[in-house]
Amino acid sequence: MIASFSELPDSARIWVYQSNRNFAEEELKEISDLLVQFLTQWTAHGAALQAAFEIRYNRFIVIGLDQSNASASGCSIDASVHFIQSLEKRFGVELMDRMNVSFKQGDYITYKSMADFKKMAKAKAISKNTIVFNNLVANKQEYLEHWEVPASESWHGRFI
Repeated sequence: MIASFSELPDSARIWVYQSNRNFAEEELKEISDLLVQFLTQWTAHGAALQAAFEIRYNRFIVIGLDQSNASASGCSIDASVHFIQSLEKRFGVELMDRMNVSFKQGDYITYKSMADFKKMAKAKAISKNTIVFNNLVANKQEYLEHWEVPASESWHGRFI
């Protein structure tokens, strides 16, 4: 069962998938349609899951799940992973690689490998004030308050 992202409770579980590139407008429409189809049919042990999504900066797919009525099971989480992997193949993007970092450089969002991010930190090309995306947030409240933060307020800060 699909819901509005804004209506999800702060305790809703969150998954953030970052793309290695921006999606084109026509891709965004298709991805949104595919997400609606998937989330409408997403279940755990036969129970409909109340889920929502948003796409931020034409690059981040954020899925939220209200677990107050039904929680994601191993099988339902596997189904969501397979769905995201199908998006990777269909659009030729990386969405599952957690060893890459996205951060802001001016008005642009930069996507780098962890090794390149560390090199940039060492070279002072990024600072503790660089806005990073902490894709490890676990619930909607963390997502709203701690997803887009200065590096000093995230796990990224250990490299600076």
